Amino acid sequence: MKRIIVIGGLSAGPSAAAKARRENEQAEIILFEKGANISYATCGMPYAFSGVIESRENLLVVKPALLKTRFNIDVRLNEEIIRINTKEKIVYTKTDGYRYDTLVFATGASSVVPPIDNIKLAHSWSTCRSMVDFDKITNEGLTSTSKHITVVGGGLIGVEVAENLKEAGKNVTLIEGSPFVLNMWEKKFAKFGEAVLISKGIEVLSGTFVSKFDIDENGKILAVITSDGKRIPTDFVILSAGIKPNTQLLLDEGAEAIGNGALKVNAFMETSIKDVFAAGDNISIRNLQTNEDDYFPLGTHSNKAGRAAGSNATDGNITFKGAYKTAIVKVFDYTLARTGMNATALNKNGIDFKSVLVVAGSTPSYYPNPKDLIIELYYDPKSDEILGAELFGEYGVDKRVDVLSTAIYAKLKVTDLPRLDLAYAPPFSPAKDPVVVAGFVVENILNNKSTQISVEALEQFMDNTPKEDYMLLDVRNENEYEKGTIPGAVNFPLDALRQNIDSVLAQEKKVIVFCQKGLRGYLAESILRHNGVTDIFNIGGGFKIWEMYSDKIEYPNL
Repeated sequence: MKRIIVIGGLSAGPSAAAKARRENEQAEIILFEKGANISYATCGMPYAFSGVIESRENLLVVKPALLKTRFNIDVRLNEEIIRINTKEKIVYTKTDGYRYDTLVFATGASSVVPPIDNIKLAHSWSTCRSMVDFDKITNEGLTSTSKHITVVGGGLIGVEVAENLKEAGKNVTLIEGSPFVLNMWEKKFAKFGEAVLISKGIEVLSGTFVSKFDIDENGKILAVITSDGKRIPTDFVILSAGIKPNTQLLLDEGAEAIGNGALKVNAFMETSIKDVFAAGDNISIRNLQTNEDDYFPLGTHSNKAGRAAGSNATDGNITFKGAYKTAIVKVFDYTLARTGMNATALNKNGIDFKSVLVVAGSTPSYYPNPKDLIIELYYDPKSDEILGAELFGEYGVDKRVDVLSTAIYAKLKVTDLPRLDLAYAPPFSPAKDPVVVAGFVVENILNNKSTQISVEALEQFMDNTPKEDYMLLDVRNENEYEKGTIPGAVNFPLDALRQNIDSVLAQEKKVIVFCQKGLRGYLAESILRHNGVTDIFNIGGGFKIWEMYSDKIEYPNL
């Protein structure tokens, strides 16, 4: 009888074990988990802090008894594998050794604990990755006596934790060492998310680290001290400063890994060691765009990889070929999403690209409570193939990022987007879906009917170009203009622009036109081009994006 041993019971491990059983009814399958729980929803923990997920029990997705009764899997809880001999094909606990025919290594990753002074003496802190962490946070951090909580780390989990602690009635400080939170996104989009956090009362400190815990004689944290000397009184600290793959057992056996220790696997989830498969947050995943081993520690990949590993451990033939960094995060009433490569990744990989930004309605303007959606697309200027996208809005972000993720996988071009047959009804989308609108805008650019400039490029241009060398033209209505505009802009409302063509032509300089969101700017651009103005740019997303991105605002009525 074939024996399959699975190490790790969080996500990939149970997925692998269940798939192995579905593929082979006769095999002996043993799953070892060093903790007391299996298959719990770490991604759901932040939402349990606020009560969105109502109970601890709801986080326990699969009970050990189910794996035993339904799948005939021998689940060994609280039994840690401390050594593996891959030559003899034996795994060892503290008390015994177990031979295997195939091994699925699904040990996940552990939270990084920064080298903070006094952290070993302090007790009122926790990471946020296990049920043990969850219990400590709920039993200590969320008590009525805990008024202020500091979250260290502004990635996906850190932001979700901060939001839900705020929803639970706590005062929250979020500290991030990078220059901005949510640094998977471009700075512009990350700032959109950060602004939401701040508007909801969360103190956000970026570009700084926690250097020390100020504690009392009992180890209770009184305050955190940042690297720039700021003292923040707090009652509890949650660390979400990154993770490290748990791979030492196989590294000791000579397994190949990438720089952070994540195991290298092929599409069949085979490691470099014969008959050893791996899946979960302890493996690297092939980036389908760069064709390099990358690291994507997300539950969706853990489950796919676990399923493939479990099947192939029984001589199956399932592949998980890779991914390309699709991600999404809720920030109170807003959503940030991304897929593929953004400007930072494209520049890092030396890939030539162009980008386009649109602000479009996610539902029709006439439908109750209309919302805007911001999409920035990155594409290859030679092939027009879509390379990536970032999105921000209150409604429908998830739908559009999945459309664009699918487009990237299918290697569609930006010019294919207007041809997509997307679902339409007023409660869900305008007649021109934002994804389709993005395609229309790119088509105009490719057909030389429009030239877009980003707010980042505009800010840099304004900083390095004498004001007399260009004209900033605000084509919004006068009342919009008076509420705030880009410094130095003159106001010729769109509907009166044709009467002011001579004034624009007389300038004989580069014209940068903008409206509130982009459409009227494009119409103005078209009018000007047809009347002899050729050196002209339209600001992507208009004044809305400038206002969200830049602190340089002029108020003409003051």
